[in-house]
Amino acid sequence: MSTPSRNSEDLTDQEHLKVLGYDDSFRRSMSLWSNFALGFTYLSPLVGVYSLFAVVLTIGGPPSIWWIVIVGAGQLLVAFVFGEVVSQYPIHGGIYPWTRRLWGRRYAWLAAWVYIWAMIVTITAVAEYGSGFAASLFGIELNSTSGFLITLAFLLVALVINFTGTKSLARVARIGLAAELIGVIGVGLYLLIFQRQQGFDVFFNSMGTEGDGTYGMAFLGAALAGLFLFYGFEACGDVAEEVESPARRIPLAMIMTILVGGVSALFAFAGYVLAAPNLAAIVSGEDADPIPGILNATLGEVGGKIFLVVAITAFLSCVLSLQAAASRLLFSFGRDQMLPGHRWLAKVSPRTKVPTNALIVASTVPALIAFVVFLNSTLLVPITAFAIIGIYIAFQMVVLAALRQRIKGWRPAGPFSLGTLGYVINVAALAWGIFAIILLAVPGSSGNFATDWVVLLGLGVVLITGLLYLLIARPDRKSDAPAGDAIEVAEKLRSGSAASSE
Repeated sequence: MSTPSRNSEDLTDQEHLKVLGYDDSFRRSMSLWSNFALGFTYLSPLVGVYSLFAVVLTIGGPPSIWWIVIVGAGQLLVAFVFGEVVSQYPIHGGIYPWTRRLWGRRYAWLAAWVYIWAMIVTITAVAEYGSGFAASLFGIELNSTSGFLITLAFLLVALVINFTGTKSLARVARIGLAAELIGVIGVGLYLLIFQRQQGFDVFFNSMGTEGDGTYGMAFLGAALAGLFLFYGFEACGDVAEEVESPARRIPLAMIMTILVGGVSALFAFAGYVLAAPNLAAIVSGEDADPIPGILNATLGEVGGKIFLVVAITAFLSCVLSLQAAASRLLFSFGRDQMLPGHRWLAKVSPRTKVPTNALIVASTVPALIAFVVFLNSTLLVPITAFAIIGIYIAFQMVVLAALRQRIKGWRPAGPFSLGTLGYVINVAALAWGIFAIILLAVPGSSGNFATDWVVLLGLGVVLITGLLYLLIARPDRKSDAPAGDAIEVAEKLRSGSAASSE
C-alpha cells in the first residue's frame, strides 16, 4: 500500500537511504555536535598550526597568516558543494559514493583510490607528529625507535576506541574538540592579550623573507600555512549512516568545521607570532622548533605540561577520526564489490555496528608506513606533502563531477540547497581547487631531484597503479552499485517516491 507523496525534506532517514538503494544497517547515534566534533578533530587546527608554524614563517614571514583566511574561504566554497551532494546522498564513504553517483564507477574508483592512500598516509603523519608531544610529556628521549613505538601506540589506542562503537567515537571526538579549543583558542587568546611582544603591524612585515626576489613568490611559497589545515571537514560525510538526520545536519557540520577551525587557527598562529620573544630568530630559521620555547616562556613549566596533555588528546582524537573516516570509505568500497576481499571489508560487527575489518586495515597500513619512516625518517615530510595534494585532487574530482551534472540539468534535491547560487559557487570552488593543486604541485628548488619531485613522483605511482588495476581487474564491472544517477535520484526525492511501502 502506498502512502501520500512527500518531498525529500519529509522523508525519514531510512526512507531516504532506501531510495539510494541501501538498507539502514548502522546505529544512528551521532548528533550534530558529535559529527562536527569528528570533522573538527580531523581538521585539527592545533596539529596544522604546530606542524608548519616555523616552516611557513621562514618562507613567507608573519604575513603567512593571511593564507589561513584565503584557504579557508576557498575551502568553504568546496564545503558548500559537498553539502549539496551529501544532502542528496547521505551514505557512508563520502567522496567515493559521491563521485560514483555524480559521474560513474570508474571515475569514482580512481578518486577513491587517490583519496584512501592520502588518508592512510595522513593517519601515519599525524601519529608521527604526535609522538613528539608524548615523548616530551613522559620524559622519553625522542629517537627513531621511541618515535616509532609511540606512533604504534597512537594507532593501537585509536583502533581499540573505534572498535567499541560509534558512541565511543563520538564521545572521544567531543573530548578532542574541547582539547582543540583549549589548545588553540584558549592559549591563543591568552598569548594575544597577556603575552604580546610584537605589534599587529608585524603581519604586514615580510622581515626580509623575499631575499633578492619579490615578496609575491615568497608569499605563494608559504601557502602551506593554510593548505595543510583546511581538510577533514569531509569526514563528517564519511559516517553519514551513523548520523541522525544526516541530510540536514552534515552540511551544517562541514560549514561549522571550516569556520570554527579557521578562527581557531587564526588565534593560535597570531598568538604564537605576537608572543615570540625572538621572532627574527624564527623567521631566519635559527629557531626551528619555536613553539615549546614560546609556551615555556609564557605558561611556565606546569602550564607547558598541561598544554602537552591537551595536545596529545588532540592528536589522538585526530588519529581516531581519520581511522573512522578511512574505515567507512573502505567499507563503502567493499559493499560495492570494488576491491579484493570486498566481502571481508564490508562486514559490520553485529554488536558494535562498526566495520571492524575495515578499521583493521585503516590501522595496519599506516603502521607499515610508520615502519618505513622508522627506516628513513626523512620521508615523513614528503609523505605528508603527498597526503595534502592527494586529498585536494580527490576533493576537486567531486567538485568537477558536481559541475558536470549541473550542466546536464541536475538540481540537488536534498534539504540543504544553494539555490540559484549553486552553479556560481560550484564554478568558483573548481577554480579555487585548481589553483590550490597548482600551488602544491610546483616542484621545490633545492636542487635535489628526489626531494624536489618526491610529491609528484608519489602521486604518479598512485595514479598509475590505480589505473592499471582499474584497466586490468575492471572492478567497475564487478559492481552493480548505482552510478551516474544524480538527476534521476533528485527527481525521485522530489516526487516523494521513497515514501511508498509494501
